[in-house]
Amino acid sequence: MKPLLSLLFLLASAVAPAMAAAPVAPASREASTAIIANLRKVVSDQGVERLEKVRIGGIDQWVSIRGNDRRNPVLLMLHGGPGWVAMPTSWYFQRGWEEYFTVVQWDQRGAGKTYAANDPAVVAPTMTRERMIADSEEMVAWLRGEFGKDRIFVLGHSWGSYLGLELAQRRPEWLHAYIGIGQISNAPESERRGWAWTLQQARADGNAEAVAELNALAPYAQGSTPVPLDALFKQRRWLNHYGGMVHNRRGGDAEAAAVKLSPEYTDQDVADVWKGNDFSMQHLLGEVLTLDMSAVRELKTPLFLFEGRHDHNVSSELAAQWFATVKAPSKQLVWFEQSAHEVMIEEPGKTLLTLVQQVRPIAERAGDAPR
Repeated sequence: MKPLLSLLFLLASAVAPAMAAAPVAPASREASTAIIANLRKVVSDQGVERLEKVRIGGIDQWVSIRGNDRRNPVLLMLHGGPGWVAMPTSWYFQRGWEEYFTVVQWDQRGAGKTYAANDPAVVAPTMTRERMIADSEEMVAWLRGEFGKDRIFVLGHSWGSYLGLELAQRRPEWLHAYIGIGQISNAPESERRGWAWTLQQARADGNAEAVAELNALAPYAQGSTPVPLDALFKQRRWLNHYGGMVHNRRGGDAEAAAVKLSPEYTDQDVADVWKGNDFSMQHLLGEVLTLDMSAVRELKTPLFLFEGRHDHNVSSELAAQWFATVKAPSKQLVWFEQSAHEVMIEEPGKTLLTLVQQVRPIAERAGDAPR
């Protein structure tokens, strides 16, 4: 037996350096996404892993539903943008959530896979705030019925925080709690503060090009008139450059590139995702940035805010000021000190811990979670 063991050891020792010296790269995007899909495959006995179209608001809308135990509470994430879908980057930040929640990623009307599944010319007239709110209500109602739940959690990010806050006001009896990330409060004031902060960074950096371009936008976001999108994009270019969207990064290129590794997205979906993003922004963004949600003073569902300390894309400072004024059955503001606007990607570990330790117990106390 000993000679055989020695032979096996020698063979392993010989093979290991050879494998390390010549790694085999995936041959294609298909091969790369297959690796990710297999690695995060839900294999638990009570698990759920679904990618499908649901008829919402008269059109086909795509959802991904994933979780280790279908008895867990349902958590619906409302992505930002409008059009900045979270489904294709969820492979990075969401896997841990799925042990404690049944997580639903939904590509909203005009965005992502839903954009690709419908004729934009037909959908365009329906791209209104009220229709998007109605879609959100329909989606929550469908999930409650599909999983036999009286209540679910809703997490809204950025633009999705507007939809989530509307849901929390209109349908509190359907929610265990509302969680806002990059919460919209006073959008025009947020824009003004973002512009002023960016100009300050550019001056400190000696960036004459940025200073000139930002000064040319003044007066920026005055009154209730929508900011022209070309002006907004110029402001965002430099705000992102100085880390106002992702802390200590020059822009969101890493997050955008992660879309290409999404197992949920076909090659065509990847090609179309930015078309959907542009389509959604053209129809919704200007009006959204005129909203002052700080007038909301009371909610009848528990409230959580997850705020990046360095978020200047949607001012976390303003969100905290609003949070201090609102009444709710319970509320908690959690600061993410190493994040800007993309909290769940920038600090995924703290996001998971907060969801598990602070949010999920609400469902446990309601009997909507296995112990």
